[in-house]
Amino acid sequence: MEIKEIQNKNIWEDFLLKCKEKSFLQSWSWGEFQKKDQNKIWRFGIFENDNLIGIALVIKFSAKRSTFFLVPHGPVVKNETQIIKYGTLKILTNKLKEIAKKERVDFIRFSPIWERTDENTKVFSSLGFKLAPFHSHPEASWKLNILPTEAELLSQMRKTTRYLLKQGQRDENIEIIKSNNIDNVEIFNKLHLEVVKAQKFVPFSLNYFKKEFESFNNDGQIFILFAKYKGEFAAASYVIFWSNIGFYHHAALLPKYHKIPLAYLLQWSAIKEAKSRGCNLYDFWGYVDTKTQSKHPWAGPTLFKIGFGGQKYEYVKTQDFIISPKYWLSYIIEVLRKIKRGLYETQKTSCKK
Repeated sequence: MEIKEIQNKNIWEDFLLKCKEKSFLQSWSWGEFQKKDQNKIWRFGIFENDNLIGIALVIKFSAKRSTFFLVPHGPVVKNETQIIKYGTLKILTNKLKEIAKKERVDFIRFSPIWERTDENTKVFSSLGFKLAPFHSHPEASWKLNILPTEAELLSQMRKTTRYLLKQGQRDENIEIIKSNNIDNVEIFNKLHLEVVKAQKFVPFSLNYFKKEFESFNNDGQIFILFAKYKGEFAAASYVIFWSNIGFYHHAALLPKYHKIPLAYLLQWSAIKEAKSRGCNLYDFWGYVDTKTQSKHPWAGPTLFKIGFGGQKYEYVKTQDFIISPKYWLSYIIEVLRKIKRGLYETQKTSCKK
């Protein structure tokens, strides 16, 4: 095996199109977004006998407490045998260890999109990785096969979901609007900030939303769905369409409208748009086990997503490779943050076989 940087967008995207397990966090557009956000990136290809067998987008993040490389939902491999996974991860880790010295990086963090099995987890542990105290991106997702007809998809929904969807469709006060106008990101941001006030979490900035939207909009891979109620913008969602998958990414709903089924209409509109674009899968993004993690902030949204039908996909938990002793300062801070949020126990979930 050998590793090379890939500069050709078509080579990168064509390879990912052929891969089964992937997310837009390894897309070319996500790399462009990171560059707009002033983060240094590398796009690596892993080759075996001149055949591309894996890719990895690597992003450098710098903070006061530490500097690290992040490989979000990667590496992505086409042939998912354990030998290929081990070889890909080993050569990539060795390459990043070399670059880490020049870039003064304290640790390497992988948020893999490999199925959460003992075998896949051991690939990381055998190369010296340890379980990270914090995950930057979802370690599990809820996904829906959207190849069936609309009628079949409706029949697979939870009864309550189907009822609320039909109720919303009959409500003449609701209007659904689709927009790819970057100026409308500001409307989304205003809704987002209202949710932040109610739920008290750290928001993304307007600049962040605009850069992300612009990066995907260049290839027509994103739009914002808005729901108006009696003429007022009341709810919205960012939806990304990439590599035959639709992704439900960001969302906002004004608290005063939580009893109006706006979110159900937005979700169904996004699913139908994904079908019209030739997607075969709809990814609802973050998921948690609502039985064991009923107090998790994602528990409520997860119940909402499950109502549309589909199944869970759990990935190997986020893994860290330590480069510098400064890593432990970051480790302690992240553990304390999880304890404060009441989420530390979520890292102790065992792997399934």
